[in-house]
Amino acid sequence: MFLTSSRSQKALLWIVASGFFMQTLDTTIVNTALPSMAASLGEPVLAMHPVVVSYTLTMASLTPASGWLADRFGTRRVYFLAILIFVLGSLLCANAHSLPQLLLARVVQGVGGSMLLPIGRLAVLRSVPGAQYISALAFISIAGQLGPVVGPVTGGWLSQTIGWHWIFLINVPVGVIGMFAVHRFLPAEEIVSPPRFDMLGCALLSTCMVTFSLALDVPMEEHRAWWSAGLFGMSALTVWWYVVHARRHEQPLFRLGLFNEPNFSVGLIGNLVCRIGSSAVPFLLPLLLQVKLGFSPLHAGLVLLPAAVAGTIAKPWIAPLVRRYGYENFLLVNTIMVGAAIVSFALITPAWPIWVGIVQLAVFGVCNSMQFAAMNSVTLKGLNSKDAGSGNSLFSMVQMLALGLGVTIAGSMLSGLDGVAWARDWSFTLTFVCVGVVTLLSAWVFRRMDPRYFN
Repeated sequence: MFLTSSRSQKALLWIVASGFFMQTLDTTIVNTALPSMAASLGEPVLAMHPVVVSYTLTMASLTPASGWLADRFGTRRVYFLAILIFVLGSLLCANAHSLPQLLLARVVQGVGGSMLLPIGRLAVLRSVPGAQYISALAFISIAGQLGPVVGPVTGGWLSQTIGWHWIFLINVPVGVIGMFAVHRFLPAEEIVSPPRFDMLGCALLSTCMVTFSLALDVPMEEHRAWWSAGLFGMSALTVWWYVVHARRHEQPLFRLGLFNEPNFSVGLIGNLVCRIGSSAVPFLLPLLLQVKLGFSPLHAGLVLLPAAVAGTIAKPWIAPLVRRYGYENFLLVNTIMVGAAIVSFALITPAWPIWVGIVQLAVFGVCNSMQFAAMNSVTLKGLNSKDAGSGNSLFSMVQMLALGLGVTIAGSMLSGLDGVAWARDWSFTLTFVCVGVVTLLSAWVFRRMDPRYFN
């Protein structure tokens, strides 16, 4: 039932936008605070990347279930519960006294975060008239853009002034207000009986993502090679099992016919490969600035601002550039520019001019922002209406998986290289080069797309 009150519609949009802001904020606010967390918890700073990965992998694993939960128990109830779990997870994070406690708390926080955007978007779809839906989503998307802009600075300022615990505690008052607003403004709805949820399919794909990520994170020691090989094997086994399961199941989590669309499969792979490098940058740069260059957390957060601001400014450029040069040429050139920008961060040293670093960050921010928009569009645009929802859900999983893999690969490389005497002083340099090259490889992947389906 559509909301009839203009006031209620505005309240709903603010509720959903606030939830989206909290979700995107928590994917970036932690990065500049990792050195402070490491010092407080008595852990090596290069071993702190699971704090980011545990959150993103949890969201990736549970996002597909959000729509079914909303249908089964009601959008209002589930969205209220999502905020509550997110707030409880934030409180647990703030009160963690060891790394294992913090990781467990981040998983709890990720359970709530996995439902904030999908269910919020669904609430808007069901409550706002179609003529106003596009404008409503545009308003909500602003919140998603603000998170990466204010996250690094806020995380740096809080950890430097009053302690890293407050990067999680600031979620509490926002969440409490959000829960009150959900109860007050979100309309009650009739509960329907949705189709049976593919629990086994979701479990298989979640296991695949987690085991693959853990396999990449195994320390580079000879006696642990068998453990890494076993995890890779389990990841491959769960993919095979899912294929068998999806062929037999009447309504699988993601039907295999999705991959018959000419550009969808290539687009998913290209997105995954490209985003690995892009996702590693927000994790690597704050560490480089603080650990190697001696910047304060606040200074490190401020230095990262040019990339976020430039990326926001560049968003309107994507459509005219694609119209002029076409998806094929644009993706080839822009992907190379993104990869080259990541590799260029390997040149940063204590003597590196700050203005050059700002230019590097601005170029990366512009190219990366346009890259995401182009990749998203070209991957999903060929899906028919029947597969659009399922394809978008799978695409969201891949995006979150790429974020976790980028941080996992970068963190594992840093830790591994730090343990090798000759490579210790070059650990950040070599890591930036490697993740940049991974992004460059995605240019070859995008060349495999069929240009006949671009228009």
